[in-house]
Amino acid sequence: MIEVQDLAITFGRGARAVRAVRGVSFAVAEGESFGLVGESGSGKSTVLRAVAGLNRDWAGHMTVAGEALGRKRSTSFYRSLQMVFQDPFGSLHPRHTINDILGEPLTIHRFDGAEARILRALEEVGLSSEYRFRFPHQLSGGQRQRIAIARALIINPPIMLLDEPTSALDVSVQAEILNLLKRLRREHNLTYILVSHDLSVVAHLCDRLAIMNAGRIVEEIGVDALRKHEPVHPYSKQLLRASRGYDRSAVDDLEWFD
Repeated sequence: MIEVQDLAITFGRGARAVRAVRGVSFAVAEGESFGLVGESGSGKSTVLRAVAGLNRDWAGHMTVAGEALGRKRSTSFYRSLQMVFQDPFGSLHPRHTINDILGEPLTIHRFDGAEARILRALEEVGLSSEYRFRFPHQLSGGQRQRIAIARALIINPPIMLLDEPTSALDVSVQAEILNLLKRLRREHNLTYILVSHDLSVVAHLCDRLAIMNAGRIVEEIGVDALRKHEPVHPYSKQLLRASRGYDRSAVDDLEWFD
């Protein structure tokens, strides 16, 4: 469903150039949930934005649903792929009602029966019709993220890109959103790419993951192997150790990779 080969992204020029992504390659099968994991600045969100068409300055080769991607994307591309962003408040227009927010992609992609589709989308993310004419500031963080998911889902794309979809939420709400995403994937046979720095989030939602450091993929590993603490690369082992919480010995043993 998704194939990325030798993806390279550089910001700036000359002495100030930053190679944010360096030769990243991976493939995601139809219906699979694939994770990109790494510390802040590792390049994982930059990869996701390039796949989504939000970053047009890249080199390499990418295909989505069999379509080779260029700098400009077709309408069919945006009907097949949608993205959920990290900040559920910043990604929703503050002066638009939920009805407007959910109706906009239907208008852009010329879907009929907007009212029924909006009500069904709200139901699928666990919200009643009473939320339809509220504004984003009248909703909690978890409810706003449910609206963001409904907006991505409303045109029935087979692929969803998830950029840290729970990191801005309270811990008590994170599990609800993850379980919602897991259910939607099962019911709609969705293909996911999930970006996160949290290994527990990835282990809950993904089948496989790629661990990134300094713009490169250092290791691909299955979630079962991750749970058994079987990563091979030293950075992967270090990341897994750090995910268990603060440990003075882990800090003392910290290595830098580039």
